[in-house]
This record gives sequence, structure tokens and C-alpha cells, in this order.
Amino acid sequence: LALSSLSNTLAVNNSGRWWGIINVASSTNLLTDSKNVQLVLDPSLQLLSRKQRKLIRQNPGILHSVSSGLQTAIKECKWQFRNRRWNCPTSQGPNIFGKIVNRGCRETAFIFAITSAGVTHSVARSCSEGSIESCTCDYRRRGPGGPDWHWGGCSDNIDFGRLFGREFVDSSEKGRDLRFLMNLHNNEAGRMTVFSEMHQECKCHGMSGSCTVRTCWMRLPTFRAVGDVLKDRFDGASRVIYGNKGSNRASRVELHHLEPENPAHKPPSPQDLVYFEKSPNFCTYSGKTGTAGTAGRFCNSSSPGLDGCELLCCGRGYRTRTQRVTERCNCTFHWCCHVSCLNCTNTQVLHECL
Repeated sequence: LALSSLSNTLAVNNSGRWWGIINVASSTNLLTDSKNVQLVLDPSLQLLSRKQRKLIRQNPGILHSVSSGLQTAIKECKWQFRNRRWNCPTSQGPNIFGKIVNRGCRETAFIFAITSAGVTHSVARSCSEGSIESCTCDYRRRGPGGPDWHWGGCSDNIDFGRLFGREFVDSSEKGRDLRFLMNLHNNEAGRMTVFSEMHQECKCHGMSGSCTVRTCWMRLPTFRAVGDVLKDRFDGASRVIYGNKGSNRASRVELHHLEPENPAHKPPSPQDLVYFEKSPNFCTYSGKTGTAGTAGRFCNSSSPGLDGCELLCCGRGYRTRTQRVTERCNCTFHWCCHVSCLNCTNTQVLHECL
């Protein structure tokens, strides 16, 4: 495993603490995989749990996949909330998402779901790409499928991705309280979203481009599709309370469970996001809750939506300024092989929250 390709890459263990990979070795942060290749963990950040380290050793090549999946999840979180008061802010340090991960609000639910989905998605894809030694394509779908198509090809290994994600991500959660149940539920909701969005992909076979018969396999959704679904579930998240059947006959799983706060509401499905605490006020800075506020954020003066200056600036008003931006434009391709462009200068009007 080439450390240079992983240098300064961040990953999460879903307890809110982060670990990183660096090129500087020390006696306290060496992790050796099954082929005696040393993986180096940032000594200033919390190390992986014993179970997580064992899983990495058992699956050579998977650490890069986990790290890549989490980076994709962070980018997706920022994109989905780019126009919201809480815009998925991150920072360098042990708690990259900040204090929000220690709460039980909707935003926390989304963070846990999207990062869990990121690990599952990346690992499942890496299996079919052959970059993880312990898994391959999912070849269980073989043979007859329909009148003019059959199963074949290389299906993305979603089952391995879900299983590894459950063992790796969920292993960081300890206890039996409401926060524990909430985190595990949202972790699983993220993984199930990746699974439920799988789709069939086919390749045609036949003479002269005809499609006499097709070979089909199962393909992962784009991660943008996963993010869109989880964002919808964020908006419709269920507020829950800690349920206890109070029966010695009930199993440990059945004894402790989540119930809707409002008894008139139906229980959350496995794919719903759940939370138990009201979100903090994201309008102003607060060191206690770790919110940055919306001062200095750019807004859309003509929009009545959440990205509009009235809502995004929380009624404080905004300032307007102009700036000149020079970009390449009117590009022309010349055979072969050169592209020539002009420089175009435009004036942009920006609105900034006070």
C-alpha cells in the first residue's frame, strides 16, 4: 500500500474522532498489514480501535478505500447543504465536523448516515475494481434473467460493502443509551440507501450493433444519488425517544429500541433518519455549540428560498459588492492537438450576510 497516495488523507470512526495517515513513522503509531507493509497513523489523532485495526489487516487494500469513501461523503455533505444555514462546515483537527457530532439533532443524523454510506459505497466499488484482496465482483447473479437478457458481467459487491461497513463503522459505538441507538440506526440507514439505489446495467450483444441479447449486472448508484436520497430523509427525519419494553423475556435488541416521540406517528423505518434533540441556532456564532453562524456567507438576493438573503442572513441584512473575474472563454480546438481560448472579464455582483 503506497503511503504517498494516502498522505494527509482523513477518515472517521463515527464517534466523532478522526484519524489520518501520514508519512512520518513513530513507534506508537505503526500498523502492519497482513503483508508486513507498515501503515502509518497520525500520532496526534486517536488511533483506530482494536477491531478496526484487525479488519484492516484482514483486508489488504481496504484502508485506501475507506479513506476515499469518507472524503467523498464529506464533499457530498458540503454540496447538499451549500445553501443552508448549516452548510456542513469542517475544520482540521480531531473533530473535523466540530461539536455537532456530539449532539442528537438532524444534522448529526445526516453526518453519520452519509459517512457510513460513503464507506459502504467505496468498499463495494473497490471490490469490483480489484483493489481489495479479500473481495471481488459479486458473481452470484449468473444465468437466465429474462426473455432477451441474462445475468453476467461484474456486479458491484454491495453485500461485502455493507458487511464491512457495519463491522468497521459500528464498532466505534458503545453503550445502550439513546445516542447509541440513534447512531447505529443512522449508520444502517446510510448503508441501506446505497443498497436500495442499486440498479441494473446491461451490455448489448449481436451482429452489426443489434441487441439480440443483453448481459446485465448490478451497479452502484452515483454517490450524488445517495446524497439526494439522504437529504430528502434529513428533511423528513423522525424525532424519537428511548423505548424500553421492560420485559425480561425480550432479547437485548428488542428491549432497547427507538420509538416516535409523538405516539400518533408511525415508527421510523430502517431507512429513515432519526434524531432526538432540537438543532442549535445556526444563525450566530456560539462556542458552546460550535456553530460558526452565517455572517460572511454569500446569499441570493432574488431567491425566496433557504439560499435567499432574508433567510440565510437570519434577518440581519447583507452588503453588496462587485468584483471583476477573468475567465477563459470562446475556446476552439485545432487539429491536432491544441486549444486556444480568449480571456473574458465579467463583473459579478455578490451579496454577503452581515
